[in-house]
Amino acid sequence: MEKEVIRLIDITRHFKVGTEIVRALRGINLTIKKNEFVALMGPSGSGKSTLMNLLGCLDTPTSGQYFLNGQDVSKMDDNSLAEIRNKEIGFVFQTFNLLPRSTALENVMLPLIYAGFNKANRIERAKEVLENVQLTDRMLHKPNELSGGQRQRVAVARALVNKPSIILADEPTGNLDSKTSIEIMGLIHEIHQAGNTIILVTHEEDIAQHAHRIIRLIDGQVASDEINESPTKPILKKAAEEV
Repeated sequence: MEKEVIRLIDITRHFKVGTEIVRALRGINLTIKKNEFVALMGPSGSGKSTLMNLLGCLDTPTSGQYFLNGQDVSKMDDNSLAEIRNKEIGFVFQTFNLLPRSTALENVMLPLIYAGFNKANRIERAKEVLENVQLTDRMLHKPNELSGGQRQRVAVARALVNKPSIILADEPTGNLDSKTSIEIMGLIHEIHQAGNTIILVTHEEDIAQHAHRIIRLIDGQVASDEINESPTKPILKKAAEEV
């Protein structure tokens, strides 16, 4: 039986807006196991962005407990959370979040600097993951010299470089055309098949259907949590001609 990566117990998150209290999350209980592929869905205002920030250790709950690989991260200070983020979580964002003046290789190496790797090891590991996402011939290019799909591949490589427990993908196809979206979802499938736990945040039903489990939020609560019996299987192909 696969071990738990995430356990949320009665998680709430409240924000003060003016004189009002906004209850963004209202008692979330959730368990995600190693190598699950989960889509997190919900309309605007459902709490999915707040939940994603908590799962990514970018925020802490108002109450409740969050165990990540058995460690209670819900009451950690900012420095401890930053360390957990760098070791345990790989982020893929809709807007790529690449440094514009740095090459693909330098962008991918960045998390390894914070992790304390020496330069030779950083270069070796970054080259390895860029090769895995089929960007060997683009590693010295800067983001403005890459297509949208190639930029997202760099972002995926950066997310993988520290060998994290979880890949947290926030609307990873949101800025891509449909052809490139299919290719990026194919890449995410390959990462899942290699053993990574994937949490995909999306408002697009067709993207969510790639996941093996779909959790839907409404008004800060889990409205449904269902196994997807027939997940979409993208066409996995070499993307060298790309994107």
